[in-house]
Amino acid sequence: MFDPVALQAAPPEWTAVAPAIILGLTGLLLLVIDSINTGEENSALLASISTVGALFAFAVAGWFLVEGTGQSQTGGAITLYGDALVVDGMSLFFTLIFTIVAAMVCIASLDYVAEQRYQAEFYSLVLFATTGMTLMSMSNSLATAFVSLELASLPSYALVGFLKDNKGSVEAALKYFLIGAVSSAVFAFGISLVYAVTGSLLLADVASALGGSTEMVGVLGIGVLMILGGFAFKTASVPFHFWAPEAYEGAPAPISAFLSSASKAAGFAIAFRVFFEAFPLAQLPTGVDWVLAFQVLAVVTMTLGNFAAATQENVKRMLAYSSIGHAGYALIGLAAITANGPNANVLGASMAHLMVYGFMNTGAFLFIALAEHWGVGRTFEDYNGLGSKAPMACVAMSVFMFSLAGLPPFGGFFSKYVLFMSAIESGFWWLAAVGAVNSALSLFYYSRVVKAIWIEDASPSLELGSKPVGLYTAVIFAAVGTLLLLPGFRPVIETAQTVATALF
Repeated sequence: MFDPVALQAAPPEWTAVAPAIILGLTGLLLLVIDSINTGEENSALLASISTVGALFAFAVAGWFLVEGTGQSQTGGAITLYGDALVVDGMSLFFTLIFTIVAAMVCIASLDYVAEQRYQAEFYSLVLFATTGMTLMSMSNSLATAFVSLELASLPSYALVGFLKDNKGSVEAALKYFLIGAVSSAVFAFGISLVYAVTGSLLLADVASALGGSTEMVGVLGIGVLMILGGFAFKTASVPFHFWAPEAYEGAPAPISAFLSSASKAAGFAIAFRVFFEAFPLAQLPTGVDWVLAFQVLAVVTMTLGNFAAATQENVKRMLAYSSIGHAGYALIGLAAITANGPNANVLGASMAHLMVYGFMNTGAFLFIALAEHWGVGRTFEDYNGLGSKAPMACVAMSVFMFSLAGLPPFGGFFSKYVLFMSAIESGFWWLAAVGAVNSALSLFYYSRVVKAIWIEDASPSLELGSKPVGLYTAVIFAAVGTLLLLPGFRPVIETAQTVATALF
C-alpha cells in the first residue's frame, strides 16, 4: 500500500556522499557522449556538462552544509563502509572549494583546449581528480586516504602532460609523476609502520591504540614523519615542493590553477583529519611531536616560497612559488596547535584562508591562461600595457594580486588577519610574525604585475585579438567571488570554525 510516512523517512546514509557520486558520474557521462559523437563540435557541450556537474555537486554540498548534514545538530558525523568514509561539516566545506575551482577550470578550458584532441578525456580527468579530492576530505581510514590521494593524483599527472606536442608539458608531467611516485611510496610505508604499532588503519582506532604503544615509539615516530612527508608533497610544502614550479609552468594554465588551488586544499583536508583524529596530542607518546615538525615546515615553506617568488621574471613561475608560500600560511592550522588551546579557531582560520585562496589564486592562473591565449609572453615585461587593451580582465588581475598580497580591503587581508590572530591567541606570536613579514615581502612581486599591466607602456606590436568567452567568464567569476568574500567573510570563518570544532 501507499505509505505517506515512508516518503518522509530520512534518505539512506550513502546519499551523504552525493557530491562525489555526481562528480564521478559526470566524468563517465562525458566519455559516453564522446564515444557516441567524436566531432569537434562537441567542445561547448563537453565544457557545459562538466561545468554544470561541478556546480551541481557544489550546490548539493552547500545544501548539506546549510542543513547540518553530518554535524552535531543532526546527530553528528555520518560514517560509511565500515567507517572508511566520514561525512561531516569539514568534508562538506572542503568539497565546496574543490567543486567551485573545478567549475571555473572547466568553463575556462572551453577556449584553452578548443583546438586540442581528447577534449572529453580532459574534462573527465578534471572531474575524476575532483572526485578523488572529495573522497580525500571524507577519508576516515589511512587506507582510504591513500587510495583517494592516488585517485586525485593519477589524473593530475595526465593533465599536466596534456599538451603532448609541448616538450615543457611532457617534461613537467614526467617530473611530477616521478616525484609523486616516490612520495606515494613514502606515504604507504609510513602507513604500514603506523599499522604495525597500532594494529588498525581506522583513524579513531589508531588514536585509541596510541595510549598503550610505549614499546615502539621510534617506529611510530618514523611512520608519522613519513605520513607527514606524503602530505607535504600534496600541499607542495618544502622540501617536497620541487615538482610544483616545473609542473605549474609546463601544464596548461587552467590545470596549473586546478593543482595550485584544489589539489593543495585536498592535501590540507586529509592532513587535518589524519593528524587531529589519528594522532591527537593528548594521546601521543613522549618523543612523537608532529606539531614541531609542522612549525618548521610552516616557517621554511612560507619563507622559501616568498623569497623564490621575488626572484622570478616569469609570471607563471612567480605564481607557482607564491603558491608554495601560501601553503606555509595554511600550515599554521597544523603548527599553532596545543593540547588545550583554541585549536578549532586556528584550524577554521586556515580552512577559511584556503577558501579565499581558491578564488584569488585560480583567477590569477586563469588570467595567465588568457594571456597565453592571446600569445602574450610569460615575463613581467611581456605584460606591459595590457591594461589598455583588456581593462576588465586586468582589473580582475589587480584584485587577485592585491588579495594574494593580503592588502585591505580584499578577501586575502581578512583571511590572513584572522589566521595570524588565531596563531597569536594560541600563543604562537612568532609564527604570526613570520607570516606577516613574508606577506609584506609578497607585495613586492605581486605589485610588479600590477605595475606592468597599468603603468608600463605597451609594445607597439601588442595585439590581443578575440576575447574568449569561457576564459573571460571564469576570470570575472573568480574576481566577483573574491570581492563577495569581503562582506561574506564572517559567515565563511564562522562556518569553518564551527565545523572544525568537531575534530577536537
